Amino acid sequence: MNKFLIRLLINAVALYAAVSFVDGIQAVPGTNWVSYLGLAFIFGLLNALVRPILKFLTCPLIILTLGLFTLVINTALFWLTGLIGLNFGAGFTVDGFWPAFLGGLIVSIVSVILTTFFKDDKR
Repeated sequence: MNKFLIRLLINAVALYAAVSFVDGIQAVPGTNWVSYLGLAFIFGLLNALVRPILKFLTCPLIILTLGLFTLVINTALFWLTGLIGLNFGAGFTVDGFWPAFLGGLIVSIVSVILTTFFKDDKR
C-alpha cells in the first residue's frame, strides 16, 4: 500500500510539472491537488492496463525504431489521461501532438528522477 501511495504522489507531481511547463497544455479551471491525484490514478491505470497491450501490438515498430516508438506510446497515454480526466471534471486539454509529446516526456523524466529519491525498499 505504501508503494502505491508513493507511486501515486510521484505521478501527480509529474503530471503537475507537465501541465505547468508545456505551453500547449491547459489545466481545466478549478484543478487542484486532489484533481491531480485523480489524474495520477487514471494515468497509473492506463499504464498498467493499456500500455502492455499497446507495446505488444506495436512490438515490430518498437524494434524497428530501437525503442523510440515507446515515446509515441507515452504521448498517447498522456493525451488519453487528459481526455479521460476531462470526463470526470478534472484534467487538461492538449493542443496537438507536440505538446502531448513534451508532456509525456516530462512525465517520464520527472517520474524517473522522483522514483530514484523515493524508493520503497521494503521487500
